[in-house]
Amino acid sequence: MREARKRPGAVYQNLLRHHYRLLIPPGRRILELGCAHGDLLAALAPSLGMGVDFSDAMLRRASTNHPDMFFIRADAHEIAFRETFDVIILSDLVNDLWDVQRVFEGLRTACHPGTRVILNFYNNLWRIPLGIVRRLGLGADVLAQNWLSPHDLLNLLTLEDFEVIQRVRAVLSPLEIPMVSRLANRFLVNLPPFAWFALTNILIARPAPVRDHGSVHDAAFGDDTCMNENRAGGEPARYLPLAACPPSVSVVIPARNEAGNIGEIIRRVPSLGSDTELIFVEGGSTDDTFETIQQMTERFPERRCRLFRQTGTGKGDAVRLGFEKAQGDVLMILDADMTVPPEDLTRFLDALVSGKGEFVNGVRLVYPLEQEAMRFFNILGNKFFSQAFSWLLGQPIKDTLCGTKVLWKQDYEALSRNRHHFGEFDPFGDFDLLFGAAKLNLKIVEMPIRYRSRTYGETNIDRWRHGWLLLKMVVFAAKRIKFV
Repeated sequence: MREARKRPGAVYQNLLRHHYRLLIPPGRRILELGCAHGDLLAALAPSLGMGVDFSDAMLRRASTNHPDMFFIRADAHEIAFRETFDVIILSDLVNDLWDVQRVFEGLRTACHPGTRVILNFYNNLWRIPLGIVRRLGLGADVLAQNWLSPHDLLNLLTLEDFEVIQRVRAVLSPLEIPMVSRLANRFLVNLPPFAWFALTNILIARPAPVRDHGSVHDAAFGDDTCMNENRAGGEPARYLPLAACPPSVSVVIPARNEAGNIGEIIRRVPSLGSDTELIFVEGGSTDDTFETIQQMTERFPERRCRLFRQTGTGKGDAVRLGFEKAQGDVLMILDADMTVPPEDLTRFLDALVSGKGEFVNGVRLVYPLEQEAMRFFNILGNKFFSQAFSWLLGQPIKDTLCGTKVLWKQDYEALSRNRHHFGEFDPFGDFDLLFGAAKLNLKIVEMPIRYRSRTYGETNIDRWRHGWLLLKMVVFAAKRIKFV
């Protein structure tokens, strides 16, 4: 074991394990193709770990070192899977494969709708340095290597109906050089032009959702099942056809000093899915918002409304309370200021249920804004933070602060279990959800809406004080997501 640590490749393997641990929460059902000695698989603490390799010698060592894992001798091109996994890993394997597309095709049988396929492969700029290392006898012998670019892998995954969610560049210094390696691998690798020279590319993909509603139902559940029940490993069974098997919906409405909007909200929120509950969370109002909600819920007994009084402070705290109390399969946030028309919630639900996205984020910066809907410096701030968060999360985020966000309840529960990674520091709630969605590798899709001016009350946002807070959150998130 001591000799293994001295190998030049040992530092690289440790860095890879570090990145995979950041991408994959513990307790998942994981399949690794080309598992070698099984060290990466074991490092991820799976609830079920299965490794596949064609080398008897490697599998014997893997079984000895990791007896709680399952290892199978098989060719990745030929193996057929009879069960599904939450995560499928191909680490430094695609460069060795005879037929990459055939392997991707076979993976479909091991996927449920929420599966994530994570693979990493060498940057071709490193071919000459790595070749020199091997000629010097310092690296392991390898098969003739495929010449694969990120574009090639994106294309091959698309051909086999996988959708790439995120690309990560990792490992700028694969050798341990005091002071230099930490700087290079934590910071420089995330900044151009240094990022172009990263040793490995990591791609995170998901099975592309079936667009035809009937076939979605057949593919995900078979002909007899029409329930939003758990798949193996606790993964939510997503992409329910809305017409055939509509989920229930909880709309959480944080309300502070919004008495004049309550009746309009209750009247205008459409019926969504199989059942719609409106969850009002009131906190810190100086007007009669709480009493108004009570009166309006009695006036509209046909609407299922629930009211809770917030004990903490901030919109984020209100959203977390509402989500905790929610009973629906789908969770939505609707700001009580009515700047986002409630009627638009049907579009958010359609995008989620069809599988086009697993986290639907409203965008206010596409259509022209109504006069006074957003002040000039607020617009500049939103555009700055959209660029910052697109870089942070590895997915396009045009509007970070639109209050309307939609996701599956089971995804939110998984997000909550991993909240300790970022902490409960977000008073708005928007970043808590965006960070959490990115941490779970959820597909974030943006929903453009027409942003309206307020008709009652004043904004609860202080653009300068809260802008400074948001900037500090960006720095904090960079330390937890990029510079790790």
